[in-house]
Amino acid sequence: MTIETERLELIPLTSYQLKLWVEDIYALEKELHCTYKAEPMEGFFLEIVKGQLEITEKDKSNYLWHSFWFLIRKKDRIVVGSADFKDVPNKNGEVEIGYGLGKEFEHNGYMTEAVKAMCNWAMKQEKVSHVIAETDLDGFASQRILQRCGFLEEHREETAWWKK
Repeated sequence: MTIETERLELIPLTSYQLKLWVEDIYALEKELHCTYKAEPMEGFFLEIVKGQLEITEKDKSNYLWHSFWFLIRKKDRIVVGSADFKDVPNKNGEVEIGYGLGKEFEHNGYMTEAVKAMCNWAMKQEKVSHVIAETDLDGFASQRILQRCGFLEEHREETAWWKK
């Protein structure tokens, strides 16, 4: 399964591919015929991916909701970023999206393009009525992406919550 946009190919990683991402990026690049230049696989981000890998391995039939999706630029097969749905849709029909880009690819509209496409895909799935997102209060770039994708801010506490 792949989602295509004007400039990107969005590919959800299988649990095997997620494991390669954590353990052997070079092998994953070979498998997907791409070059990884997105967020560095280190620190907190690496721990998030490891956690999603564990969940994906336990719930393989719902991997599209647990795994990360690579954002591969079509013209040169460079992975510019990744995005994920953090879990299966909840009982209210909401599914949370998360995303990140490699620093050198920011401010080119890639993430807006990807988030729009992933939201369109999600909204066509059974049991999904809304896509939600959380941003830091000072995460202005991320907030602008959500606004351009039609999200409205729902409430603010320690973070801002958005809904489409």
